[in-house]
Amino acid sequence: MFQGKNQTVLIDAHAHLDLEHYDHDRDQTIERAKANGIERIINVGIESSRWQNSLELARQNQGYIYLALGLHPNDINREQNPDEALLYLEKLAIDNPNIIVAIGETGLDYYHKDTTPELQEEYFLKQIELARRVKLPLVIHCRDAMADTIALLRRYASQLPIMMHCFTGTPQEAMDCLKLGENVYISLAGPVTYKNAHERHQVASIVPMNRLLVETDCPFLTPHPFRGRRNEPAYVRFVAEKIAEIKAISYDEVVQITGGNVKELFGIQ
Repeated sequence: MFQGKNQTVLIDAHAHLDLEHYDHDRDQTIERAKANGIERIINVGIESSRWQNSLELARQNQGYIYLALGLHPNDINREQNPDEALLYLEKLAIDNPNIIVAIGETGLDYYHKDTTPELQEEYFLKQIELARRVKLPLVIHCRDAMADTIALLRRYASQLPIMMHCFTGTPQEAMDCLKLGENVYISLAGPVTYKNAHERHQVASIVPMNRLLVETDCPFLTPHPFRGRRNEPAYVRFVAEKIAEIKAISYDEVVQITGGNVKELFGIQ
């Protein structure tokens, strides 16, 4: 179970605490994260109707919760006017420089059919340009679209800091992502703790520690031993523990390095 307040601190690099899954116990969930050594949380708002909720959450937890805001590829069809939403996001990013630390998650998702690939690509490219204008990193969502995602990043996102969120590609694709630039990071979530997730284990094994992040993607992708329940930031330690096991290094080393990587990527002091 949990080790309590004296354990080494770590950072959940990708959470969705603004979602309705936490409406009945959001404050308690954050307190559990703090009690289990979670030093910071990057909360990711994926549709414009919830960005204000994310901002309020971060302001209530100033210096503890930071934000990435963007239009998720699966949600673009639900936006009344995605272009206006991106103009609004640009203003939010400019007005909240110590809270909003990234643009995204954005990217491509060919698994779900909610949004056409053409529309996904259009708003992926628009968010890449937005990140460039406001000088913020990108948080990338990619599912069953790795070749196209890498190609677009290589062509349009040169030199931008990038987080490959909840990486689901092959070990070779992970290395292809790292070749995009020295400021590209691979983030692993709960699936790396699953017994039969051999490809995730291989990715954890070959990606250098100075390019790895750990996340929950909560409320989704709950790690073992809580798989099947709602996920939460306190559970990110199980991801870090599994990476330590795979790499045959200490848990404290994983926490120290991945936490430093998050701070470097997102400019968090």
